[in-house]
Amino acid sequence: MLQIGDTLVSLDLIERFFLCDLTRCRGRCCVEGDAGAPLERSEFETLQKILPAVWNDLSEAARKVIERQGVGYIDREGDIVTSIVGGKDCVFTCYGADKTCRCAIEKAFHEKRIAFLKPVSCHLYPVRITRYRNFLAVNYQSWKVCQGAEALGRQQQMPLYRFLREPLTRRFGPSWYEQLDLCAREYLKQKP
Repeated sequence: MLQIGDTLVSLDLIERFFLCDLTRCRGRCCVEGDAGAPLERSEFETLQKILPAVWNDLSEAARKVIERQGVGYIDREGDIVTSIVGGKDCVFTCYGADKTCRCAIEKAFHEKRIAFLKPVSCHLYPVRITRYRNFLAVNYQSWKVCQGAEALGRQQQMPLYRFLREPLTRRFGPSWYEQLDLCAREYLKQKP
């Protein structure tokens, strides 16, 4: 573990390789799992505000779920998460002609219809942040859905923390990321 400010960062972020490969996984990280994407309270409120801008990109089933329970709910751990359709799909998923799952929020952002990229937990994925009393734990969540991304990352020699530079900087700030990068380079120099 590395300590940067009030965060403990798993060495997996430095030692593991990762590069999303949508051609292999088809965006299954937005579909598989037992709950929706973790949300901060402010993100939950933002999703409610931007809903009209993404509404037409959502499936009919997703719209029905949102009409019934809203854009999010409290999961069994007490966290706010995005609502899901049929026990799997995030309500904000949309599919292209190639059957790849994409994020309707991110699509609207890139089309300049909204100013919000997507929840930070989605942007950081496959990294998850766990809040403890005195620190935040920053860990890699490895699962079979991302095996193609791990293989492509190894092939391209893309460390996970570099792949996630933008979302890590978004969440923790540029100074934090610079410290992580410095620690990673020093750690890798000493590794046999």
